[in-house]
Order: sequence, then structure tokens, then C-alpha cells
Amino acid sequence: MRALIQRVTQASVEVDGRVTGQIDRGLLILICAMQGDTTAQADKLAAKVSKLRIFKDDEGRMNRSLLDIGGQALIVSQFTLAADTRRGNRPGFSSAAAPADGDALYQYFTKAVADLGIPTANGIFGADMAVSLVNDGPVTIWIDTEDQT
Repeated sequence: MRALIQRVTQASVEVDGRVTGQIDRGLLILICAMQGDTTAQADKLAAKVSKLRIFKDDEGRMNRSLLDIGGQALIVSQFTLAADTRRGNRPGFSSAAAPADGDALYQYFTKAVADLGIPTANGIFGADMAVSLVNDGPVTIWIDTEDQT
């Protein structure tokens, strides 16, 4: 699975002009299931995201996790994280999981994050979404579970 994580002071997602999810302080997590990804990878990614120490402590150092600060997570599916740009100027997305598998892993990942005690909000899988955020820092981190093995 691939995730682009942004530390935010607030974030929201709209579908057809209707807010489907919003958070205050926490993480905006753009997530993409890749072909062959499993629930075990989703569990590892959820644990990693929840414990990633990217929030400031009392001395201003990045030393606290989402769990430590009682933050929230806005989780948005984004198959374009599977973009292959090695050839030509038009990205290919064939390495992304099939839609049914991607949706199942997206839902599973969201539940895994929530089961860790983190309040979650979501976009809608496969929808055309408008995401708004206030990036805090800015702090933006890329995680690929393939790189974690």
C-alpha cells in the first residue's frame, strides 16, 4: 500500500458539494492499494501511521505521534499514487489494485486506524473528490509498504 501523509490543522473532503469527512488537528492520509496488497500490510501501515512521531512536543521537536496528541485522521482513497511515470508523459496506473480489491483494502485500513482509537473520517472510494487542507509545517511524508519489508 502507498500513503501520502500530511500533518494538518484541519482538512475536509467534499463529494458533489457535500462534506463527507472533516477533521481538525491530525493527519490527512491519501491511500492507494497496489496489486497484491494484503490486510496484513494495511494493519502494518495503520500501526506505522498511528505511531509516526511527526507532531511537535513542548520543545518544538517532532517527537509525538497521532496517538500521543489525540489527533484525527481523514483517509482519502487516491489511486493516482500508483502512477508510473517512467515512460512518456502520460502516467500509467496498472499497478493499482483492481477497484473491488482497492475499496476493500481502503475500508479495512480505515477500520484498522479507527480500531487503534483514532477518530477517522473518509472520502468516498472512486468518487471525484475535492480535498481541502491546512498543511501544518508543512509536513508531508510518503510511505510505501513495499519499502518496509
